[in-house]
Amino acid sequence: MTGIGMGSETGAQAARARAVAVLRIRGRALAVALLPAAAAVILVAGGTSGHLPGPGWDAARAVVSAVALVVLIAAGVIALVVARARPAVSPTVPIAEDAAPDLYRLVRDLADRLDVPAPSAIALTPDCDSWLEDRTHPAHGPPAREERDELADPSGARRPHRRTAAPVLVIGSPFLWWMRVGELRAVLAPVVAGTGPSAHPDIAAARRFVRGLDAAVATAADRGRCPAFRPACAGIGWVARLLLRSCRQHAAEMERGVAAAAAERAQAVDYGVRIVAQEQVGLAYAGWDRLLTRVALPAWRMGRWPSRLDAGVVAALTELSRRDRLAEGFATRLGERPACDLLEEPGTVDEAASLLAARLFHGGPAECGPDWAPVDWSEYPEEVVDRKWRTDAARLHRVLDALGVRRAPDPTAHDPNGPTLSRVLDHLATPDRADHGSPHAPHAPQPADAPHTPHSGHEDPGPTEHPGAPQHPGAPQHPGDLHAPAPETGTDWDADIDADPDAGADTPRTAALAARLSAELAREEAAAPPAPAPGTASSGQAGPDALWDVGALPLFPLQPPRTERELLADHVTAMVCCAAMDTAGAQPGLDWLDGPTLLVGGERATDLAPRVLSLVEDGDPGPLRAWLSDLGIRPEKPVRLV
Repeated sequence: MTGIGMGSETGAQAARARAVAVLRIRGRALAVALLPAAAAVILVAGGTSGHLPGPGWDAARAVVSAVALVVLIAAGVIALVVARARPAVSPTVPIAEDAAPDLYRLVRDLADRLDVPAPSAIALTPDCDSWLEDRTHPAHGPPAREERDELADPSGARRPHRRTAAPVLVIGSPFLWWMRVGELRAVLAPVVAGTGPSAHPDIAAARRFVRGLDAAVATAADRGRCPAFRPACAGIGWVARLLLRSCRQHAAEMERGVAAAAAERAQAVDYGVRIVAQEQVGLAYAGWDRLLTRVALPAWRMGRWPSRLDAGVVAALTELSRRDRLAEGFATRLGERPACDLLEEPGTVDEAASLLAARLFHGGPAECGPDWAPVDWSEYPEEVVDRKWRTDAARLHRVLDALGVRRAPDPTAHDPNGPTLSRVLDHLATPDRADHGSPHAPHAPQPADAPHTPHSGHEDPGPTEHPGAPQHPGAPQHPGDLHAPAPETGTDWDADIDADPDAGADTPRTAALAARLSAELAREEAAAPPAPAPGTASSGQAGPDALWDVGALPLFPLQPPRTERELLADHVTAMVCCAAMDTAGAQPGLDWLDGPTLLVGGERATDLAPRVLSLVEDGDPGPLRAWLSDLGIRPEKPVRLV
C-alpha cells in the first residue's frame, strides 16, 4: 500500500515534513491539556510519600486537582467533538462499479501505471474539475470496505479498517461527455497519482486532524444544534479555530507538496496527450458556464430543470466550433469515442447530474413535482421559452395596471381591451416621442419634474402630477398598488435606482416601472413555497443530502441579482416576442450559446436587444417600431398571456 517511492520525490518529502509539523501541533495541544493533570499527579504523589506535607500543599493539591479535572473534561469534550464532527463533503453523484465497469477499469489501469493505490470509488460532480476526496469518516455513510477490497491492492485486505480505504475520485461530469477516452485518462492521471501521498500515515493523520478541526468549527457555529450549550459551543469553537490557525500554513504547504508529487509522478503517463487535453478543459469550462447561465438558468426559474445538461454542453461546444473559427479543430474530435461511453447508462447518470446541478446552482428541490419537473431539450422552446415570455409579459401588464396606465384598445380585435405591445411602447416613450408611430397611443403621465400641463378627462394623469405626491419615481403611489403597503418613511428609492451605474440615464417612467417590476418579482419569489427538506432519519444516515447543508442552497449562485433596468429590458423583450409569435407567426427557439431566442422565418432575431435598450434607456421607440414594421409584427393587436 505504501510502496510509492516517497523518498525519490521532493514534493512528497515536503508534504510529509509539513504533515509532521501539523501532528506536532496536535501533540502540543495534547500536552497542554495533560499538563495540569501531571502537576496534580506530582502533588498527590508528594503528599502520599510525605515529601510535601502541610496545609499549604494540601490546598495546592485540591486546587490543582480540581483544575486538572476540569481541563481533562474540557479536553475530552473537545477531542470527542473533533473526532465525531462530520467533515464537509462535496455533493456528488455516486457511480457504482456495475454502472461503469469500463470507467473503473480505466482508473485501475491508470493507478497501476502510476504505481499508486486505486481510488476506493468514483463519483461525478456537475462542474469542470476533478479531485480526490476522503470519505472515510463514519458519518459519510456505509463502510467503504467492499469498494476498497475490489479496487485496493491485496496488501490492504488484512486490515478492514475504514481509514485504510483510498480516497474517492470525483470527476467533473462535463468531462465525460465532451472529452474523448484518451483525453480523460490524461486529465485524470495527476489526480489519481495523488492517492500515493495520501496513503502515507502521517499525511493521512494530518488531513484527518485538519478536517476534524474544520468540522468542529462548523458544528460549534451551528446555533441550532446546541441552543442550551452556547457557552460550551463557543469555547469549543474558539479552541478549534486557534488550532486551525496554528496549522493552517503547514496544511496548505502539505497540500501543495502532495499536488507537486502527484504532478511529478504523472508526467510519465500520457504527457503529450495531456497538453492537448488541457485545452479541452478550458473549452469545456467555457461551454459549461455558458450553458448554465444562458440556457439552464431560465428553465430553473420557470420550475423546469433540463435533464440532459451534459449532452447539452456537447451541443453548445459543437455550435461554438461552428461559429468560431478558432474552435473548428475541436469538432474533428467528435468522431472518436467519447468518455461517456464508459458508463453503462449515460442518460440516467446525466439526469442525476443535471438535477444535482439545479440544486447546487439554483437551490431547487431534491425531487420532482408539479412545480419542479424535468424538461427535454426538444421540449425546451415550448415548456420554457414560450412560458417564460408569456409569464414575464403578464407580469409587465399587471404592473402597468397597478401604475394606472390606460390600455390602448383595438376595436378590430377579438378582445379590444386585451394586453398589447403598444401600451408598453407608449408608456415608456418620452413625451416628445409618445405619439410617433401608434394611432392608439395615449398620453403617458408626465414626470414630476416636467412642467404641469392639462390632460383630457379620458387620460390617467399619473400620480406624480399631483402636488404633494411622492417625488420618488419608484415609490408606490396608491395604497392598493400591487396589494402592497407604501414604503416606510426613509426608504430611498432613488438610492436603489442609482445602485445601477447607468440608472441616471433612465427616464422617470422607466425607473418607476423598473422599480415596480423588481418589487413584484421579489414578492412572487417570497410567496413561492419553500423547497421541501429531504427526509432524514434520526441517525443522519438517510442519504447523500444528509452529508451536506441543504439549508445553504444554492451553494454556488450563477449570477448576481439582476438590476431593475435588466429586469425591465427582459420583460419588454418578452412582450415583443409574444407579439411576434401571436401576430407574425414567429416561434420560440433554443440557442445553445445564448439561450431562449426568437425565430422569425426560421432565422434567429439577433438585432432585437439594441432596439429594446433604446426604448428602455432613452425612451425612444423609433428603432423598435421600425423593426416591428419590417417583420410585420402588429403591436396594437392583443397577445395571449399565461
